[in-house]
Amino acid sequence: MDLRAYTRQYARQDNRLAALSYFGTFAVYFASLYLAIAHVAQWYVLIPAGVVHAFSAVRLYVLQHDCGHHSLFETRAQNEWAGHGLSPFTFAPFEVMKQNHNLHHSGIGNLEHRETGEIHTMTLREWNAAGFWTRLQYRLYRNPFILVPLGALFTYFIRYRWPKNTTRFGVRGVLLHNLAVLAWVGLIFALSGWTGLGVYFAFSLLGGMIGVFLVYLQHNFEDTYWDRRPDLDPQLAALQGSSALDFGWAFDLAVACITLHDIHHFNARIPSYRLRACHYNLPPEYAPRRIRFPEAVAALRLKLWDEEAKRLVPFPGRGARLRAQGPRATAG
Repeated sequence: MDLRAYTRQYARQDNRLAALSYFGTFAVYFASLYLAIAHVAQWYVLIPAGVVHAFSAVRLYVLQHDCGHHSLFETRAQNEWAGHGLSPFTFAPFEVMKQNHNLHHSGIGNLEHRETGEIHTMTLREWNAAGFWTRLQYRLYRNPFILVPLGALFTYFIRYRWPKNTTRFGVRGVLLHNLAVLAWVGLIFALSGWTGLGVYFAFSLLGGMIGVFLVYLQHNFEDTYWDRRPDLDPQLAALQGSSALDFGWAFDLAVACITLHDIHHFNARIPSYRLRACHYNLPPEYAPRRIRFPEAVAALRLKLWDEEAKRLVPFPGRGARLRAQGPRATAG
């Protein structure tokens, strides 16, 4: 089977489905935020509404990602306008993030261009050669209790105010985006005061944490793919180096199928509303190994790419480091 020809039949945009996804998600986003703020004293309304709001924020971010690939709506202009319209609510300036994400796609699986990835990964060889401070910094960075909450806080609320490559891809757009975020936050404050802002930022942080967790899992699992040129295989990098998460239909709907990242990297023109059909209609010989939730959580302990074993591994223990260093390390 020609896999490219197969995926092309799903790379069809439909403005009716796109509008339902886009405006429907906005409706859930605003309604859940209103319920959470209006019923802040009633935890049994606040918490479910806030969680729904967090997932709807993740979904808006994924739809903006689709717009960056011009895969959500039928025309380029429609996607561009829709992507910019999402920016104040995703905290992500559209043009710069679109360009950065395209760099990520071009560098997928390439050990020599890891700067294009969202989560930095060291190799086992680099770890063994690293000094104390480099290892400590990397240990802290890859600790899930730091990576997920502090990573979300830093990325969405601080880093995206001036993303990498801003001077290259559009200072004006980032400044206008920040003004739009300020206006949106100011509107929440004007309507609901500090209570509304507290609710909004608390559940926005939860949405950011969900987003960081999913971004981590997209390329950080045991049998992912990394290599160096000229041995780098782009198809393997897309399909094997990107995850297929099996958290169920409802979860896929909640996050606009960003869980099916393998097919997306193989053909980024497939809109999110067709990804699930494309993925689950694959013939058995092409069906990927799908990662369920327990394995996804366990993948958080995987930290380093072992170039010899071709897999992601945990930090080595002291005994493993001594064996890796050879006889000199054990000499008296």
